[in-house]
Amino acid sequence: MKTGIVILNYNDYKTTKQLLETIKSYKAIDYILVVDNNSTDNSYEELSKIKIKNFEIIKTKKNKGYAYGNNYGVKYLYDKYNIDYVIISNPDVLFTNDTIKKLKEDISIKKMSLIAPTIVEHGKISRGWKLPTFKDDLLSNILYFQKYFKNNLNYDESYYLGKELAEVEAVHGCFFMINVKDFKKVGFFDEKTFLYYEENILGKKLKNKNLKVYVDTNLKVIHNLSVSVDKTYNLINKYKLLKDSQKYYEVKYNKINCFQLFILRLFYYVSLLLANIKVFILSRRKK
Repeated sequence: MKTGIVILNYNDYKTTKQLLETIKSYKAIDYILVVDNNSTDNSYEELSKIKIKNFEIIKTKKNKGYAYGNNYGVKYLYDKYNIDYVIISNPDVLFTNDTIKKLKEDISIKKMSLIAPTIVEHGKISRGWKLPTFKDDLLSNILYFQKYFKNNLNYDESYYLGKELAEVEAVHGCFFMINVKDFKKVGFFDEKTFLYYEENILGKKLKNKNLKVYVDTNLKVIHNLSVSVDKTYNLINKYKLLKDSQKYYEVKYNKINCFQLFILRLFYYVSLLLANIKVFILSRRKK
């Protein structure tokens, strides 16, 4: 079974280089592809200098976000090499060859479309979550209570007890493996979002096709959270991107009506105002 990896780079070639140096000898990966998402620095030129077996770098003509960039890479590998499985990985993720081998075993022996390891971000653990309902997304717009409602989507720890492979509805987009034919069956990532909610949308699309998503609770990878994103977008811009994606998810995939959309956006604008006030106060204190 041929396995490729897609690494999406944007203005962060140093981190991408470090990952390539780590995985260049991994025998569980047949093809390594970096997609430079139309970086504005010299990322493409720097990464093009790298000489690694079975490594390629391609560049998008425009930065249209996470979903578009990863789709660009997956389709390239599938069309050129007819790969069976693809790993989607951020540049700032640390994993071993044995992790890839185990994920390939998992996805081939059990009827599943997507498999992910446990993600460790600055000591916090992510083993997947439940897809948000309209109520969940609405309440997540209440400032200072967002973390509570986000945590409400997590499965109880008891859910994972005694399960090496646990079925979930969505997993972290920083690192996972997916059967390419199933990925193609659901139309790959939805490219209407620029950033955020790609995991929920993919989870929803797979669920609608009765395709299974699992987490291997015995495997762990380290994610150095949002290195490239934090370099590019400030807090308010990231919040706007998040809520634009939330709106799209609710309208397209949860099929909310006009009244629900009005309430969702009302809550959003109030929370955005409060967020701006918070940022303003913090900036004044620093002076």
